[in-house]
Amino acid sequence: MRWGRRVLRFALSLGGVVVASFAMLHLIPGDPVRAALGPTAPPETVERRRTELGLDRPLLDQFTSYAGGIFRGDLGESFLSRRPAAEVIADRLPATVQLVAVTMLLALAVAVPLGMWAAARTENGRGRGTDLAFTAATGALSVVPEFLLAVAMVAVFGVTLGWLPVAGKDGPESFVMPVLALAAGPTALLARLVRAETLRELGADYVRLARAKRLPPVRIHLRHLLPNTLTATLTTGGLLLASLLGGSVVIEYVFQWPGLGGAAVEAIAGKDYALAQAAVLVYGAISLTVLLAVDLALGLLDRRSTLGSRG
Repeated sequence: MRWGRRVLRFALSLGGVVVASFAMLHLIPGDPVRAALGPTAPPETVERRRTELGLDRPLLDQFTSYAGGIFRGDLGESFLSRRPAAEVIADRLPATVQLVAVTMLLALAVAVPLGMWAAARTENGRGRGTDLAFTAATGALSVVPEFLLAVAMVAVFGVTLGWLPVAGKDGPESFVMPVLALAAGPTALLARLVRAETLRELGADYVRLARAKRLPPVRIHLRHLLPNTLTATLTTGGLLLASLLGGSVVIEYVFQWPGLGGAAVEAIAGKDYALAQAAVLVYGAISLTVLLAVDLALGLLDRRSTLGSRG
């Protein structure tokens, strides 16, 4: 029952994404087919293409066909290339998943130990210099737009110094700048969260008892504090992972990364709204799946969560 409620909520949200992605094509001012083919395209060509895409049918009929196609893995056809949108997405999505996965792993690997270290250094008002440096650095990184950071890194490390490739996906070194630009903000936010959670847990009775037993600080932090700080970190990490998918669109465009975000930008720029519609649907479905997975994992790790409650 408690699992079913979340799955039902996921299904309703996914249904909302399907409706929103379908409405997107019909809310575009003017004729999307005319916009894609250009103002010089003959009217009969535009009308024939509209018929091929089924856009001349009643709206409810179009939605029924669209929703049914999703269940069959048919996400429509690109207005321009005439390739199935599912085929384009299958080609481009793995590169986006790689970029986001490496970014998230880096953010967690840096933020958790950094936040716990900062909390240990600044407990009970100690380490004012560390406190100032930590809050200033993480605050600055969390508010700098990722595309500005990406452009600055391209100018310094790609163009001026020539240390790293400025575009494309070719070898491990091509991951460095896109991953760092995408990870900077989430890492800073997670580190601040881990620090706050660790400071709160340091005042708990079980920590005082562990210290009274003269347990080594490393054991207290890793065995007792870390599991209790991961609940909020996991929750926020799931939200950040979903937001990373959106942020990757800009980063992929800046670095010409061959991912789905770049394909979505190209589709919008080329007025290929059918492909953009499919990309929005896939991004929404992945984000909702990530949030559902985090919600279920949170219930397993923390029985105090609402998942552990009755109902």
